[in-house]
Amino acid sequence: DAKLPHAKVIAIESDREFALSVLQRIDEELRRRGEMFRKLGVQDLAGYKKAGGTEPMPRSLLLIDEFQEFFVEDDAVAQGAALLLDRIVRQGRAFGIHVFLGSQTLGGAYTLARTTLGQMVIRIALQCNEADAALIMDDGNTAARLLSRPGEGIYNDAAGAIEGNSPFQVVWLTDEERDAHLAKVAQLAQERGFGAKKPIVFEGNMPADVRDNALLANVLATPATKPPADPKCWLGLPNAIKGPTEALFPRQSGRHLLLIGQNDEAIAAIIGLAILTLAAQHPRERLPKFYLIHGALAGTAECEFLENVAQGRAKVSQGHEAAEFIAEIHAEMKRRADEGSAGDPPVFLLVHGLQKFRKLRYEEDFSFGGDDTPKPGNHLNEIIAEGPPLGIHLITSLDTLNNLNRSLSRKAVSELGMRVLFQMSANDSASLIDSPKAGALGLHRALFYSEHESRLETFRPFALPEPGWVEQIKTTAI
Repeated sequence: DAKLPHAKVIAIESDREFALSVLQRIDEELRRRGEMFRKLGVQDLAGYKKAGGTEPMPRSLLLIDEFQEFFVEDDAVAQGAALLLDRIVRQGRAFGIHVFLGSQTLGGAYTLARTTLGQMVIRIALQCNEADAALIMDDGNTAARLLSRPGEGIYNDAAGAIEGNSPFQVVWLTDEERDAHLAKVAQLAQERGFGAKKPIVFEGNMPADVRDNALLANVLATPATKPPADPKCWLGLPNAIKGPTEALFPRQSGRHLLLIGQNDEAIAAIIGLAILTLAAQHPRERLPKFYLIHGALAGTAECEFLENVAQGRAKVSQGHEAAEFIAEIHAEMKRRADEGSAGDPPVFLLVHGLQKFRKLRYEEDFSFGGDDTPKPGNHLNEIIAEGPPLGIHLITSLDTLNNLNRSLSRKAVSELGMRVLFQMSANDSASLIDSPKAGALGLHRALFYSEHESRLETFRPFALPEPGWVEQIKTTAI
């Protein structure tokens, strides 16, 4: 809340992947500073200043609470974190980059090399058992096991050697004192012109807020003058220091988006925001055509949001006109196939809860003539197979893998090249993306898989936007 200007990244309830991306960003800064020092022929920060280095080189402090969480699994995240932490700890001091690691216990840090901890000369031990005391200091220094009073600790700046022990009492700040200090720093920052750039804040216990999507805000604030080469929709904020997670819709086979799982709010948010964001990327005279078929229950926040964003932008149905919509899109697809589609705006068919619409299910054709009635489900499967190169794309959601396989043909399922998975069984996850990773997803998490880029990333889906935000941008993204 204080928006301190010197806090560049703040992570609350962080994921291991996000924390690893912070280490990667610091490693990049370490390498950048190293290259600058080499050009000046200096070895450390003091030498850089004496040599007349002109670029400001502020000291940087990395603080990681419960750092052992990096190493709860022996996987790529743990291996990458161990390598990066070792390099930052060994080399960082010379470049003004320092590390502060905190943990309730070192017992679980099996893959963090003792040689890395050995590089950390300053040790602070609070009350702990004998095993942890030896790990924090060294094997011959277990004095911390004798600590008994709350807030009592031992400061040691001799790499844990017993002669470096210095007992102390941890300072205590009341909430009022803490808030007063934070307010003072924030006021100083404002007076001195700091803080123009917002810190990166990762709140893992909260869904993503669409207002934090700077790319979308820029699109909404700048009317498009020409259609984009690759229209995109943003799905949420990533579990890494990078731009928001996005799905691209170039005119290529397989460029459809499947949302599968039972997070109704996040699914409705993605579908509704897709209409807003895709419209905002096109000039008003070349807007895409949107068809929305949704199964949200009347009176729910999801239904109100979908109906609101679609108003004036899309043809909308809760299922009654579904067959007509499919027939209309199918006819447009055939026309484009015959006449060409280069000058035509894209068409987006958005089906929320496909499993709810029996008329749209694929039916095997076992007839031997006599029934030439068009089947909407079969036409939908043709649209999936043939539509993307002609600028016709599907964004659809289903609740389970079983219902996906009941609703679409096997060939159509294979054409859904972009997939968002919410929490599900590891087996279903493996069937959909060749990885069981969705089986371990927590609250406010999803996976995005893109077959075209061979990309799999975890992200936080956007929550339903506040009605006031939707009303505010309605006049922009039309």
